[in-house]
Amino acid sequence: MASAAGDGTRRKTACVTGGNGYIASALVKTLLEKGYAVKTTVRNPDDMEKNSHLKDLQALGPLEVLRADLVEEGSFDGAVAGCDYAFLVAAPVNLYAEDPERDVIEPAVHGTLNVLRSCVRAGTVRRVVLTSSAAAVSSRPLEGDGHVLDEDSWSDVEFLRSTKTGAWAYPVSKVLLEKAACAFALEHGMSLVTVCPVVTVGAAPAAKVNTSVPDILSLLSGDDARISKLEFIERVTGAIPMVHIDDLCRAELFLAEEKAASGRYNCGSVNTTVVGLARFLAAKYPQYNVKTDRYAGLTEKPRVCISSAKLVGEGFEFMYKTLDEIYDDVVEYGRALGILPC
Repeated sequence: MASAAGDGTRRKTACVTGGNGYIASALVKTLLEKGYAVKTTVRNPDDMEKNSHLKDLQALGPLEVLRADLVEEGSFDGAVAGCDYAFLVAAPVNLYAEDPERDVIEPAVHGTLNVLRSCVRAGTVRRVVLTSSAAAVSSRPLEGDGHVLDEDSWSDVEFLRSTKTGAWAYPVSKVLLEKAACAFALEHGMSLVTVCPVVTVGAAPAAKVNTSVPDILSLLSGDDARISKLEFIERVTGAIPMVHIDDLCRAELFLAEEKAASGRYNCGSVNTTVVGLARFLAAKYPQYNVKTDRYAGLTEKPRVCISSAKLVGEGFEFMYKTLDEIYDDVVEYGRALGILPC
């Protein structure tokens, strides 16, 4: 992928919302490394506990940090003004709110539309890349095995709202914000691409984030609460699907720059199970004494495959395609974070 300004033309500019988040911080880094000028938004630019990594990233290239809030109409106008691309990553994170409809779902939909309205007003944005989630693809009742979920697969909002299991509002919010964004883009003639990443792991610049990394490392760390969360992901999804954060960021940039890209794209390179992970990790990292017998009653093979065939078919290639490649990097990151002993 060529540098954004490598041919002597004007440096391209991208906006990334929610720059103090896990995925957004990694995306900012990727864009800067590719020669982009980047504008990113946070709710409080003066909170250095959350934003110090952004100051560090400014050494890589032109990075402007701006204040914006999803619930404040027009607050993204300055951030997207003059931008070629807008990457919508910021989202409400209160997954276990007392009133999920009011505190998670409505802000997610309204916040997405707020940023899209700013993009229309800017008049310069060639394409918007919306980060959704595989939770908008796979959260629905499935009978039997061998299901392949592609971009035509949607989580069942009525089922989720009626059962209210776990953090049910999260997949509902992702489905509804995707559909609202698509309708808005169609109405305004906007080029919109949506990315649905699976469980995302790997090192990112953001220092304090609640990510999937401790979950994926839980079989090594022995953290029972995190192991239970991993088992829950498999129960509701039918698999443990994974993607490395570097691949996700590369995919987002690929879909921004690829003129023919359109619609929705799943983004994941591995589909496995807790049993598969336990056996792999026990063999690769014997020093952590992974208890494989604990998972003897669980499913051996994934019941579901979240397919990224559309993304690969349009020319994207994953760098991290196996558990070996993913875990080499993630274990090192886990040690650096203190999740695992060195």
